[in-house]
Amino acid sequence: MSLIKGGLLDRRGFLKTTVAAGVAASLPGASFAQSTPKRGGDLRVAKGHGQTTDTLDPGQWENGYMLALGFGIHGRLTEVATDGSLVPELAESWEASEDASEWRFKIRQGVTFHDGKPVTVEDVVASINHHRGEDSTSAAGPIVAPITDVKAEGEDTVVFTLDGGNADFPFILSDYHLVVCPATEDGIDWQSGNGCGSYVLKNFNAGVSSQFERNPNHWRDDVAWFDTVEMLCVVDQNARTTALVSGDVQAIDRVDLKAANLLGRNPGVTIESVAGTQHYTFAMSTNTDPYTDNNIRQALKWGINREEMVEKILFGYGTVGNDHPIGEGQRFYNSELEQKTYDPDKAKFHLKEAGMDSIDINLSASDAAFGGAVDAAILYQASAKEAGININVVREPKDGYWSDVWMKKPFTAVYWGGRPVEDQMFATAYQCGAAWNDSFWCNDRFEELLVKARAELDEDKRREMYYEMQDLVANQGGVVIPMFANYVFAVGEKVAHGEMASNWEMDGERWMERWWMA
Repeated sequence: MSLIKGGLLDRRGFLKTTVAAGVAASLPGASFAQSTPKRGGDLRVAKGHGQTTDTLDPGQWENGYMLALGFGIHGRLTEVATDGSLVPELAESWEASEDASEWRFKIRQGVTFHDGKPVTVEDVVASINHHRGEDSTSAAGPIVAPITDVKAEGEDTVVFTLDGGNADFPFILSDYHLVVCPATEDGIDWQSGNGCGSYVLKNFNAGVSSQFERNPNHWRDDVAWFDTVEMLCVVDQNARTTALVSGDVQAIDRVDLKAANLLGRNPGVTIESVAGTQHYTFAMSTNTDPYTDNNIRQALKWGINREEMVEKILFGYGTVGNDHPIGEGQRFYNSELEQKTYDPDKAKFHLKEAGMDSIDINLSASDAAFGGAVDAAILYQASAKEAGININVVREPKDGYWSDVWMKKPFTAVYWGGRPVEDQMFATAYQCGAAWNDSFWCNDRFEELLVKARAELDEDKRREMYYEMQDLVANQGGVVIPMFANYVFAVGEKVAHGEMASNWEMDGERWMERWWMA
């Protein structure tokens, strides 16, 4: 066994990421809200996520509201730090076999759940197994599928056996779904919300609000500065903004970008803009006509004006995308891939290759997908029309969008937060049969490369494989990715923080334990 310390798992050098490894910047004229952390205060946050169908089952979490809740009340084996590197959480250390197909994690001792029960290796094993198996409905199923065995060894070690080498495996275990819950006779207790995180869940009203209190027995003394936290589900953008300006809440996410500068002029309000792997997409069901034809998919990709989207939807808070989910700051980003631009003639060419002069399609959108999603769909409608693509924009309800529209209707607006490593992103959303493969795309060559790249320890060979995978997704896949969006959120004058992570929105969605009252 070889101990993996820096190098392989230190992402300061490899992740630069997510764009510039945890770079967080405020708008011109604002400054970092830094001060010395101190305990005390009650924080209220309004999130533009959440729905009445949300559940405490970690395998079903799929929006920013539940991510933040999960990071507050639960623990995982590893954690992505603010600089993009991987650090221990419930695992004290880990080591791998020479081919990285077996991993041994030493579990931290003395950690307890909120009810006082010690966290054991059996809890870890049961919690990982919750996402495994043919009957699992967990969205994390694809990323734990390579685990062929997980077992406890003694009182402090968990051993993972994989179906092949995976140099990034410890990063996989930082996934927000893979929380450690108390083991039961037939699985885990996720229903009670009993976790080992820095906050205790006092109330959970799906799609409405949640209340939390600091965990007085948490094993760390450098997190969880607030006495209490209340998180509100406020999907309406205007309502969130009004709540911040009036002082009803101290932080909001998903700021209305067209009003960001104006909002930032309010005394005591700071706009934060953090570049990361977040991207906005339009997903086509490739198992449903007309999207079974790649020429139709290509026509739709050439028929969108990406620069216009960045200008009018992101207001400059982002960059153009190229129909694959890997960000410019990531290690294996394909910088050699042709950048698609708005080209109605090429779109018409692909339509003719599909035997059509024009086509009529529906595009489902709601601002629950991302801020400005309906406006983006209307812009798409206008640009595609020049190519003979007639898009009918279907405005969908905000509540229930993720349960009733996404992956239910054949062409939908979607947002993705990205993932810290390429394999995790591809396995979650592009692997054939993955629970969140929202284009229902299957490609034999892609599947072959996914397995090979994961196990390849030679960096140059691995790069070649990931380059080809991005090409396959961009030119044969079923997702239009016109733009990568910065995380733009706002905090009030009473909220302080340090350097912020960029792997998820709002400080990696760990604001509950990382921020404090100034």
